[in-house]
Amino acid sequence: MQIVFPNGHYILHGKPLPESAPARPFNRVAYAAAHVVADPLTNADPSGPPAIDWAKTLAFRTHLLDLGFGIAEAMDTSQRGMGLDWPSALELVRQSLAHAGSRAHLIASGCGTDHLAPQDARSLDDVTAAYLQQLHAIQKLGGRVILMASRALVKVAKSPDDYVKVYSRVLSEADHPVILHWLGEMFDPALKGYWGADHFEQTLETALAVINANVAKVDGIKISLLDDQKEVVMRRRLPASVKMYTGDDFNYPELIAGDAQGFSHALLGIFDAIAPAASAALSALASGDRATYDRLMAPTVPLSRLIFRAPTQFYKTGIVFLAWLNGHQDHFVMVNGAQAMRPLPYFIDCFKLADQAGLLRDPDLATARMRKLLNLYGA
Repeated sequence: MQIVFPNGHYILHGKPLPESAPARPFNRVAYAAAHVVADPLTNADPSGPPAIDWAKTLAFRTHLLDLGFGIAEAMDTSQRGMGLDWPSALELVRQSLAHAGSRAHLIASGCGTDHLAPQDARSLDDVTAAYLQQLHAIQKLGGRVILMASRALVKVAKSPDDYVKVYSRVLSEADHPVILHWLGEMFDPALKGYWGADHFEQTLETALAVINANVAKVDGIKISLLDDQKEVVMRRRLPASVKMYTGDDFNYPELIAGDAQGFSHALLGIFDAIAPAASAALSALASGDRATYDRLMAPTVPLSRLIFRAPTQFYKTGIVFLAWLNGHQDHFVMVNGAQAMRPLPYFIDCFKLADQAGLLRDPDLATARMRKLLNLYGA
């Protein structure tokens, strides 16, 4: 099968990977940060509250759960802070937990301060109250929590100690250990200077101080800095009971596999797009088959590096594009109109790399949809 692109013919040659429950349980905790499916048929303006296709959104979560993943819910992959507001995020958490039923314990949900505009934050108490509002709302639903980074905290914090104070106060009211989320400025420029400093060596000490002061309340920390060495440095300094969750969408295979001194668990947006490959690879790793793990993971890395290329905050466009190609949704329309945030050559390369990784589950459907997109662009 071939398709004609503006830069020439491309012949598909990838073999679609099977989608089935893993042969054995993973020996890593693996959360997939899941996207939301927009409803393109409403009269809602893209700049207003999001219109969500709940049936397709929840069906995709079932797909991920069936492949062995936990769900990192209402995170930046679901366009939190870029189209998905707090009321919609809470409804997403509510519906996701209810839909999962007996598997609801596999869902951890983002808790932040996004309903508090940074310009409206006047004090640490304002930020703490915003965090606690979301924490209590999620816990009232029976949900576990991922404590997200706060743009408002960046604005009002005057020192690293201010971060320790706010986090300690919020963690004191967590009814289960939470996952902390250290999101780098490449994902959200408004988080520059998080933890009260600009240099990793200083910010690391503050993050560790938060963890060490609240060990019983911290399940783990996810860092998304796209720097594998920084993650390894921190991983080796964590208390024994605290997990490192890689959020490194560039270097995840090696970080998950680990070294003689330890390994990372995973909380990744790219798992949304590469779920069949990642599921089979993690199952192989659990059986001690590193060669199969590497063989399955290696072709996904060029795809992930393309999807998460700078400006990284627009990676969601590539994630949803692949969900559309693979028939998980019937259109390529996104919350907040984000489908327009990448150029046509990006989509062409996503198509090619997904094929080469065995991630076009129905090549005929994917090719037909790619041709529709080319026609839309006049190509």
